[in-house]
Amino acid sequence: MARSGSGTGPDGPVLGISAYYHDSAAAVVAGGVPLAAAQEERFTRRRHDAGFPAHAVTSCLREAGLRLDDLAAVAFYEDPALKFRRVLATWLATAPRGYPVFRRAWPEWTGWKRRAVDDVRARLGELARGRPLPPVVAHRHHASHAASAFFPSPFSSAAVLCVDGVGEWETTTLWHGRDTELVPLAQLSFPHSLGMLYSAFTYYCGFKVDSGEYKLMGLAPYGTPRYAPLIRERLIDVKPDGSFRLELGYFTFQYGLTMVGRAFEELFGGPRRTPEGPLTQREFDLAASVQQVTEEVLRRLARTVLERTGERRLCLAGGVALNCVANGRILTDGVCDELWVQPAAGDAGGALGAALAESHHRGAPRAHAGSGRDAMAGALLGPACSDREIEDFLADGGYPAVRMPERALTERVAAELAAGRVVGWCQGRMEFGPRALGNRSILADPRDPVMQSALNLKTKFRESFRPFAPAVLAEEAKDWFELPQESPYMLLTAQVAAARRQECGLPPRGASGLELLRVPRSTIPAVTHVDGSARVQTVTAEHNPRFHALLTAFRERTGCPVLVNTSFNVRGEPIVRDAREAYACFMRTRIDLLVLGDFLLNKRDQPEWREEGDWRATIPMD
Repeated sequence: MARSGSGTGPDGPVLGISAYYHDSAAAVVAGGVPLAAAQEERFTRRRHDAGFPAHAVTSCLREAGLRLDDLAAVAFYEDPALKFRRVLATWLATAPRGYPVFRRAWPEWTGWKRRAVDDVRARLGELARGRPLPPVVAHRHHASHAASAFFPSPFSSAAVLCVDGVGEWETTTLWHGRDTELVPLAQLSFPHSLGMLYSAFTYYCGFKVDSGEYKLMGLAPYGTPRYAPLIRERLIDVKPDGSFRLELGYFTFQYGLTMVGRAFEELFGGPRRTPEGPLTQREFDLAASVQQVTEEVLRRLARTVLERTGERRLCLAGGVALNCVANGRILTDGVCDELWVQPAAGDAGGALGAALAESHHRGAPRAHAGSGRDAMAGALLGPACSDREIEDFLADGGYPAVRMPERALTERVAAELAAGRVVGWCQGRMEFGPRALGNRSILADPRDPVMQSALNLKTKFRESFRPFAPAVLAEEAKDWFELPQESPYMLLTAQVAAARRQECGLPPRGASGLELLRVPRSTIPAVTHVDGSARVQTVTAEHNPRFHALLTAFRERTGCPVLVNTSFNVRGEPIVRDAREAYACFMRTRIDLLVLGDFLLNKRDQPEWREEGDWRATIPMD
């Protein structure tokens, strides 16, 4: 986009910012269209970085061809003063138990946190270098989530459901989106939070809160939901419309540094699992149980907002919307006809939502609505990895590489994948959100029965139970997965098609827990979870032509239009951003080949890789 001078009128560009809790991010929107978006963690290499997103702001402005004084406004993703009132009210309501946390946090909350918008303005002033700043405005947390869910969606009208841990006060909100308007319908408030319930079990099972929830979701199919009745009876009272209340005596998140207390431990038979300790049947069953309850609540909430709006199309955002298993159940159970989930559904997406809310408030249209296409550009909104930058990096490092035309490159890589090689794939603009969607990906053959464990243990250095996602040609997805609609952002789980599962036998009698990993489940075992499901990404030539071409070449060679697609990183590390980070990950792991734009690198041709100390010790466990 060319620089436009003063940012006035409905097309005036808006910068959105989320910061100071987790997953800080920035986004630029012009005329209601997302131009650029990125998380700060990709630049600082600190996973879930909560600091002011100075690098992300600079990158997004550069991608959009703008300066700060070109902007019509800057939109912050929540109201800090209102959030402070909720924090203060919670401290008072739980006194004196919360005094240790109160004593530690009070100086920050009476200082800069309560005036976070002023801090944002000051930090932007440092970046502006004397140029005038646009006005900085605050939007409500759940309003930002709702805007990120509906405004980029392909729907001219839809029901909107936002569920997370907590914003200012809201933990669950229902909305009706029509054209450029979002009407709030109902809300649930802190401390009654489905996100907090799920995080409590994440914590109790030994994983990190605000990081390990996806591990709990992946663990659920290894267990049986034998604790689900106990959760419904003792922890959460769910009404037919999906509204609920938590029994707060079992939780400590309102006033402590932990999520659960002694009553919770007694209810479920002992202390929490030690982080990195062995997983037992209890953890498998706890994960299965809270997942089942979460799905039930979300389905009821979805039915309620659809009934209240008269819509059959649903949009989702908030951290709980990253639960792709629950999303898949909403769709396959027929709760709605069409579902669209914001790819950056968590707090990072709040930056985009705030920018969109402000842009439409200033009169921007939704020109794409009703076209059948969303406005997210395949979520490829981050900084680009250009051929010039790649060429300079390779030349400076003296790293041997072959530059190839696209057709020859995709055919060569498809052949290497079919031969069992693991490929690092770094192309174009980086994805916005937690999923690699074919531009910062590690790719492999899904037909290989040992690929899942090999990638987990030798490439990603992560727990063996974690599943991998399939990327599939969109035009062939229904032949391979029981998927009722496209899933471009890897946010829907579906069963692998029966025809791909019928050749495989039943689990051995008595097999349970991690023993299920050894059971063949389909003709694409590396992307088939132990319950026969897969977290599917459908790939179109429109949104990612090169990745689509690679999948096509692999299908022509093997008859299989599917590849393993996992994020280009190792456990605890943010996804790689540029050629330097991709090369380092390539050399540190069991990746065989690296593709940087048009360049192909073979591990055996590279100079010896040397680093001081143990690089894994520098990356915190997630």
